[in-house]
Amino acid sequence: MTELWIPITIAAAFLQCVRTAIQKQLKADLSTNAATFTRFFYGLPVAVIYVAGLLVFAGMTLPPVNPTFLGFALLGGICQIIATSLLIYLFGLRNFAVGTTYSKTESVQTAIFGIVILAEPVSTGGLFAIVVSMIGVMVLSMVKSQTGWTRLFTAWTDRAAVIGLLSGAFFGVTAVSIRAAALSLGDVGAWIAAAYTLLWVIGLQTVIMGVYMVWRERPQLPLVLSTWRRSGLVGLTAVLGSIGWFTAMTMQNAAYVRTVGQIELVFTFLASYFVFRERSSASEVVGILLIVAGIVLLLNFR
Repeated sequence: MTELWIPITIAAAFLQCVRTAIQKQLKADLSTNAATFTRFFYGLPVAVIYVAGLLVFAGMTLPPVNPTFLGFALLGGICQIIATSLLIYLFGLRNFAVGTTYSKTESVQTAIFGIVILAEPVSTGGLFAIVVSMIGVMVLSMVKSQTGWTRLFTAWTDRAAVIGLLSGAFFGVTAVSIRAAALSLGDVGAWIAAAYTLLWVIGLQTVIMGVYMVWRERPQLPLVLSTWRRSGLVGLTAVLGSIGWFTAMTMQNAAYVRTVGQIELVFTFLASYFVFRERSSASEVVGILLIVAGIVLLLNFR
C-alpha cells in the first residue's frame, strides 16, 4: 500500500497533461475563469459518482466530518483557486517569464509547509532530490521563456517574481491542506479519506467559483453549458487526475508526491518531440534529465 502512491501519482500527472491540452483548446470559446470553472462544475458530478461507487461496490463508509477537516478542506480549496488566479495574473505582466519560473519552487515550499503545518519532516536525501528536480523544472521554464540565470537571480524582487513565489506558496499550502484534511478523518483508509476530501474540496470550489461567475462573468455561464462536450471532458480528466493527487497525498508526504508529479513535464517533452516533431535544445534535455534524476533519487533515498 505504501508504494502504491507512485503509480497513482504518475497516472495523475498524465491526466493533468491531457486536461491541460483540452483546456487550452477550450479557452478559444471561454474566458480564463470560465474555462477554470468547467473543472469544478463538470467535475463535481464525477466526484459524487466516485464516492458513491466506493460506498456501494467497495463497502466503504463515510467518516464523520470534524472542524479540522472542514477547515483544511476550505483552506485547500481557496488556496488552489488563488494560486491558479495568480498564475493567470502573471501572464499579463511584463516579466511574466521570471514569475512563472519562480512559481516552480512549489515542491520546496510544499516541503516547508509540511514541516510547519503537519510537523512532517523531509529526509536529507529527500530534500536533495526535491531540489534537484526543482532545478530541472526551472531550467525547462527558463529555456521556454528565454530567461537567463543572471536575469533570474537579479529579478527576485520584481513584482512578477513575488507573484510567482506567492503562487508556488499557495499551491504548496493547497497540497499540505489536502493531506491534513484527509489525515484528520482518522484511520478510515486512504481511498475513502481521499475521495471524501476531494468531494468536499471540489464542492466548495464549485460554490465559490459559481458565485464569482454569477457576480462578475454571468454572460459566460451559457457558454459553459453550450460547450458541454469539451467542458465535460475537462471536468472528467480534471477530477480523475484529482482522485490520483488526493489519494497519493493521503498515502505519502505531499512534497514527495508533488516532486514525482513533475514527471508531467517529461510527458509534455516526449509528446512535443515524438508527436509534434519539435526539436529540443541541449538545455531542455538537461532539464528533463535533472527532473528524472530528482525523481529517481527521491524514490531511492527519501
